[in-house]
Amino acid sequence: AENMYFFSDLALTLNEPEERVAPTDSRLRPDQRLMESGRWDEANVEKQRLEEKQRAVRRRREAEAVEALEEGKDYEGYIPLWFERKVDSVTGELICVYKGGYWEAKDKQDWSLCPDIF
Repeated sequence: AENMYFFSDLALTLNEPEERVAPTDSRLRPDQRLMESGRWDEANVEKQRLEEKQRAVRRRREAEAVEALEEGKDYEGYIPLWFERKVDSVTGELICVYKGGYWEAKDKQDWSLCPDIF
């Protein structure tokens, strides 16, 4: 623990890579993997690339929304693969509820619905 910033065993293993997970699993982030290897300069460059990629996707979605509005069409925006937004009946807050599909995709190793986020 002294060599690992006094993190607990649990904290040290939370980010360990796991086989057969979705390509969108955050443990697969290339900048994170580089950072954990001590390759800080490369990790920072990769982090900047990923952030710019995310910004580009956001700008494209915003442009699609504007275009749909101008054409009088509905625009749903981003729809999560395995969760759906619902209002909690007790608190009245918007929550995300698992709607299924992940474990089936993992069993089949069919990640064709996953976006390319990295």
